[in-house]
Amino acid sequence: MADLQRIVDNLAARLGRPLLLEDGQQNVVAYSEQDGQLDDIRRDSILRRHTTPEVRAFLQAAGIKDTAGPLRTPGAADLGLLPRVCVPVRHDGRLLGFLWFIDVAPAMAEAEVGVAAEAVPALALALFHESLASALTSHRELEAITGVLLGEDGAARALIEAGAFPQTVPVTVTVAKPAAAETDEALRLTLERGLLALRRRLAGHQPLHLVRYDHAVLLTAGTATFAEEIHAAMDTPVLVGIGRSRPSLAGAAESYTEALHAAEVATKVPELGRSVEWARLGVYRMLTRVPPDDLHPGLERLLGDDQHLPLLETLEIYLDLAGSALEASRRLRLHRTSLYYRLQRVEALAETDLTDGGERLSLHLSLKLARLSGRYRPRAQTFP
Repeated sequence: MADLQRIVDNLAARLGRPLLLEDGQQNVVAYSEQDGQLDDIRRDSILRRHTTPEVRAFLQAAGIKDTAGPLRTPGAADLGLLPRVCVPVRHDGRLLGFLWFIDVAPAMAEAEVGVAAEAVPALALALFHESLASALTSHRELEAITGVLLGEDGAARALIEAGAFPQTVPVTVTVAKPAAAETDEALRLTLERGLLALRRRLAGHQPLHLVRYDHAVLLTAGTATFAEEIHAAMDTPVLVGIGRSRPSLAGAAESYTEALHAAEVATKVPELGRSVEWARLGVYRMLTRVPPDDLHPGLERLLGDDQHLPLLETLEIYLDLAGSALEASRRLRLHRTSLYYRLQRVEALAETDLTDGGERLSLHLSLKLARLSGRYRPRAQTFP
């Protein structure tokens, strides 16, 4: 990295222009002092260490990944993007990065573009060496983090001995699960990019991360939580689950299990919010360990017919409010006579007795369990 920064600074000084260097995935690697005319995209790239998906798509459509030599790209006022000169950085034909200049005030002369192109071999070699070192380090780190999350013996010690995590500090695990129903490679790349940017901001907390097939994991030293920072770092909506802190990295697997369960509950119970702590899950904390088909037999009959959804919603709110007919009628904006009619219908169809405390408890827990399994999805928000 020191070689890359030195080359970038020297080139900027020769040309008298600020520049920015990205890797092949358009993550910011290095940049010179930014003392010329800037646009919002340049500022945002430096702050977040990458550009937005819209800007990446626009520039790739302009041909930056296909060009063999320097390319002038147009501006885009709607994106806040000024015209640029892009100099691709290749090593043996392999695209390793992009060198960027803002092409205004004044526009770059062809001679200046030629000077920038002359720096490509040195940049390519430095980027190639950096990619090899990073790949080796990242591979070992990913293996160790995977082992920690699986509770494997020795995995935590390997990270501690490598200086990646402090030995005598608690660990807190947070899981970010995309709100999108399905994940793909592009979405996983977005999660990876967001967590890499976040790790730079949270460097004082010795962060580690791992992106799995349908969620991302962040491990931080200490008991502080960073849910809002995760939301801010992501270019896609996520639901965040937070596990309880453990005394050392060796206990991270337990915190991870809790965080993952909390995030999964958040996907099924939206009124809990976009960030959920395991310790605040209430009854859902216990129900994550109950078989999903272990429901009240009468409730099974109601769940099998969509026309009974209003009855289920009424029953859940009534039970959430400790069986208070007054509060339930207010919450549902129903006359109490209508509320009583619905509850009587529940009793008849489910063959139950709502004056029986045991039956009420069984029905209440079964409703929450049906939410977790996805068999019951209320139309209106109810109390958790």
